[in-house]
Amino acid sequence: MNPNLSRRSLLCGGTALAASAAFANTSFSFAAPASSTSAIRLGIASYTFRKFDQAHLIEFMKELKTPYLNLKDVHLPMTPADQVASRAAEYRAAGLTLTAAGTITFNKDDDNDIKSKFDYVKAAGIPIIVAAPSREVLPRIEKFVKQYDIKLAIHNHGPEDKHWPSPLDVLAAVKSMDSRIGCCIDVGHTMRTGTDPVAAIKQVGPRLFDLHMKDLAESKVKESQVAVGDGLMPVPAIFRALIDIGYKGNVDLEYEIHDDDPMPGVTKSFAYMRGVIAGMGLH
Repeated sequence: MNPNLSRRSLLCGGTALAASAAFANTSFSFAAPASSTSAIRLGIASYTFRKFDQAHLIEFMKELKTPYLNLKDVHLPMTPADQVASRAAEYRAAGLTLTAAGTITFNKDDDNDIKSKFDYVKAAGIPIIVAAPSREVLPRIEKFVKQYDIKLAIHNHGPEDKHWPSPLDVLAAVKSMDSRIGCCIDVGHTMRTGTDPVAAIKQVGPRLFDLHMKDLAESKVKESQVAVGDGLMPVPAIFRALIDIGYKGNVDLEYEIHDDDPMPGVTKSFAYMRGVIAGMGLH
């Protein structure tokens, strides 16, 4: 046993067991929690299950007992609008709530390219685009955000991202733009830039529209991702910061490892996060 992680592992394991026991005695339901300023809504970024089809994704969501889904185009292809709408309806018929679409790349400063992606999200009836735009495209995108009334949450991707390493880079670029343009903070990539995820959440404040959760065993190493609760991510402090800013969005687990068999790590991550939520007296 790693002596630096032994105590944390014991604490995380105990929390996960407690959370699992609590949810084992709860009848399954996709019902959303009552509206509350103290609610943390746990969802999934479907990129987690990128090697699985729609039927498996829906089944995994049922096993996890969450309806909140950030859909990647692998699970909702950018096909003609009527096909997008019917495919999105299948997810809703299964009891899922489509909270965001993406990550969607915007790298062409071209009306037709941008419009096609906004049409796709509009056809799906999804309120938020999680986006990876180039800086040059932002002024043109703002026009479509206003026209379609769809929020744009720019996803930071860490030190390798030449446009948006940290959510603070996003904030600096959008703070004077339409209020519907903001951030999807990826806490793992944020940590890798040396930026404190908790401080970033507080600084971004009302411009935070979505949050992607992951954990790292080494703060600067992308390949060190582990199940949430097994690494260095200050999850309780992150949840408290979200409550403090009155965050109304989702905490979407984006588990990028073990893509052939992600459910063990995903299940462990949800158990830990639910244990944290219960321990903080949150919903």
